[in-house]
Amino acid sequence: MTKQQLRQQLRAARQAHVEALPAVTKALLFRRPPSPLLDMVPDGASVGLYHASPWEAPASGYAAFFAEAGHAIALPRFASPKAEMQFRAHTDPFGESDLERGAFDLLQPMESAPSLIPDVLIMPLLGFTAQGARIGQGGGHYDRWLAAHPQTLAIGLAWDCQLVEELPLEPHDIPLNAVITPTRFYGPF
Repeated sequence: MTKQQLRQQLRAARQAHVEALPAVTKALLFRRPPSPLLDMVPDGASVGLYHASPWEAPASGYAAFFAEAGHAIALPRFASPKAEMQFRAHTDPFGESDLERGAFDLLQPMESAPSLIPDVLIMPLLGFTAQGARIGQGGGHYDRWLAAHPQTLAIGLAWDCQLVEELPLEPHDIPLNAVITPTRFYGPF
């Protein structure tokens, strides 16, 4: 199976999984990071997250949690679909007052927001293995960013249905340090 075929299969499985979840269940998931993750995040670390699309594991609860714990929060920002991913401060993790629609029609920090380099990056994915391999949307944005910032702790956030036995990896694919699902913590790797 090619990476593109695998991505299509994983997108369909993720969407079917999320559509089958009762709204009350979705509202209760990913509110507080699990203890093994908290043990990995140093005091004062800046935390990068993402504004989830409808089928991705939601990261907004973690943004609020880490902000309340005194961490600076950053979200990805794209000047255009072809631009390199940057991280900018997200100062309203309890709302969206500091966000605007971006290049991929996702909410992102405004251009005027200060740049941040996350110490810990909690990222979306399409599929992952129990050993920390990850496949994303296919743009390579997170892999390129992590290659340029190898000191950043890389954490995947996913639904349980996104676990796969193996992935067709390439040399530029950056492994994760851990993966969090609603039922399990994988890692640290």
